[in-house]
Amino acid sequence: MKAAMQNRQDHFAYCVQLFGGTTAFSRRLGIDERAVRRFITGEKPISDGLLEDTAKALRALSAEAAAAAGQVSAS
Repeated sequence: MKAAMQNRQDHFAYCVQLFGGTTAFSRRLGIDERAVRRFITGEKPISDGLLEDTAKALRALSAEAAAAAGQVSAS
C-alpha cells in the first residue's frame, strides 16, 4: 500500500514538472501552491479526482503544444 502511494506521489510530481513546476501547475489547475507541494510530499492524499483533473489539463497542454509546433513549422 505504501509503495502504491509513493508511486502515485512520484507520478503526480512528474506531471507537475511537465507543466513547468509547482507555480505553473497551480495556476493552470487553480490549486494553491502549498497544497500542490503537500500532495507531492504525501502530507495530503492525492485523490482520483485530482489525477483526473491533472490528466485533462495535460491533454489540453499537449494540444496547445501541438498547435504551437504546427505554427512554428508553418513559418
